[in-house]
Amino acid sequence: MKNWVRAGILLCLFLSVETICFADNPYLKFHIPKKTLEIANDTPNVKPTAVEPTSPVVRVGIGTEGFKSYTRTSVSIYGTSEIILCDNDTAVKTFPAGVNVNIKLNSQGSFDITTDNGEKIASVNGVVRFVCPQGLLGVRWLKRAGVNALYHGALEIVKANKTSFNLVNIIEVEQYLRGVVPNEMPVSFGLEALKAQSVAARNYVLSPRTKASPNYDVVDSVASQVYYGAGTEKKLSDTAVKETEGIVAIYDWDLILAQYSSTAGGYTESYSNSFSDPYSKAFPSKEKPYLIARPDIIGQEPLNTDEAALTYYKSKPDSYDIRSPYFRWEREWSSDELKNILESNLPAQSATGFVKPAFNKGDKLGTLQDIRVHRRGNSGKIVELEIYTDKGNYKVYKELVIRRLFTKSGKAMPSANMAFELTKDADGNLSDIKVYGGGYGHGVGMSQFGAGFMGKELNIPYYKILQHYYSGITLGTKPFTIVSETGKNSYTQRFFNTNNYAKIKLDNKNGISELFVYINGYGKTVTLPLSILGDKRFVEIDISKDLKDGENEITFVLQENDFNKKSLKGYVELVEKDDNDGLW
Repeated sequence: MKNWVRAGILLCLFLSVETICFADNPYLKFHIPKKTLEIANDTPNVKPTAVEPTSPVVRVGIGTEGFKSYTRTSVSIYGTSEIILCDNDTAVKTFPAGVNVNIKLNSQGSFDITTDNGEKIASVNGVVRFVCPQGLLGVRWLKRAGVNALYHGALEIVKANKTSFNLVNIIEVEQYLRGVVPNEMPVSFGLEALKAQSVAARNYVLSPRTKASPNYDVVDSVASQVYYGAGTEKKLSDTAVKETEGIVAIYDWDLILAQYSSTAGGYTESYSNSFSDPYSKAFPSKEKPYLIARPDIIGQEPLNTDEAALTYYKSKPDSYDIRSPYFRWEREWSSDELKNILESNLPAQSATGFVKPAFNKGDKLGTLQDIRVHRRGNSGKIVELEIYTDKGNYKVYKELVIRRLFTKSGKAMPSANMAFELTKDADGNLSDIKVYGGGYGHGVGMSQFGAGFMGKELNIPYYKILQHYYSGITLGTKPFTIVSETGKNSYTQRFFNTNNYAKIKLDNKNGISELFVYINGYGKTVTLPLSILGDKRFVEIDISKDLKDGENEITFVLQENDFNKKSLKGYVELVEKDDNDGLW
């Protein structure tokens, strides 16, 4: 039997009770009793087996065409092979490949389910789910990247409110990434860059976050990560996902926030200078030690003055992202043109709270007298500027607000890495304004164009690319915690290994004396130091010789002790930490 509802679904056909179980978050406990399958009559003839998920499960909200909305009142689902329609935990009916199953929310709050020939299948009050055991699920009239939208895993239709519902793709993370990576980075950038992108994207989806909705974890647009489903998968990006399976970037025993943008312009910026605090909205935000400003070329001085920024962005020095069409750019306005643009854009940007004093709709800006940058990041990115007019001055903060304030032909500036050249008239007012800039996006973390150049033209491996853009990181499996308590005392991880380096890293702050480790089916007992003082708390176990090239599986088990519960934290380090990144 082929991949039975792989990616996002735990499917197990237990011989004793012949029950199908689907995954939730972590697994959707979804059971179809044997008698229901017999009633369905046309359920696929599957061989009893057990297929466990090979990675965590994510719930992805699927937007409408153009991502205009994440709520619907109707939708039509089909499969490339036979599909099963389920009402909550009950299998209702199967349909042949290509048959459209139409779902509409009626005025009573139930889902009416029909086919194109008008046949009414059912009226469902709860959650509607579809699986396609031998193929893919499609959403009629929905396209992604110009092709029909197709999905692995399951599609779930769940009420958002009394009048609309959400469409949710339940899918394993590794399968999800196959629909993300080629849409976040061109496959022409090469395998190593795509591997770096895979790790960054995996970090994003596995990091704890406030859910996008009670019904799903992330969305399929740029609001989370661009996920276009199975119809956009590419062979090379699939390889990149596979050859980094289970691998994440780690700093200080935690997943990093793996920010990335198209083009840094030769100098990345610190997180604090680009983003406000996600909770308090304070700006600049708290620093992240692995997301600090860094030049591509060693020895480059900081660009935190107007003079340094102007010189740098008027030139084209050697840089990893020099191939980007946005490596350098220019924009120019007359004083009247820019005045009208600012007057039009200020109300919306003032609503963000990063324009002081507030500028409301209908307010007049007055004559432009000067534009002064009060603070820059080390990349030259503008952190704070002030607009001077004969009617008053306005301070503007934060790179995205600045980019959206200074528009040209209706388009925001590619980045806030800008240096002004100002011309004034005889009265001292602005007459012409020109900016020299570099980069596209926020410029924090990995530059995608830079990664492409490093991997394809310089043959730098993906982990060195990541260590350049994310300072002081290591790469390994996602850190976990197990407890000497029934049901919580074991953890299994799967990952891809090629570097002939692997160490189990343990934080044994609770003084656990013994750990059972199973590597690719072979078990051994590890005795841990009894003292938790000093360096005895942190334990390293070299397992390089125990791994094989390619896919590996490791399970950690603590002895159960419900009366004296102790926890142990750990992960498998697969790339040695290199604070100097090894590129110079």
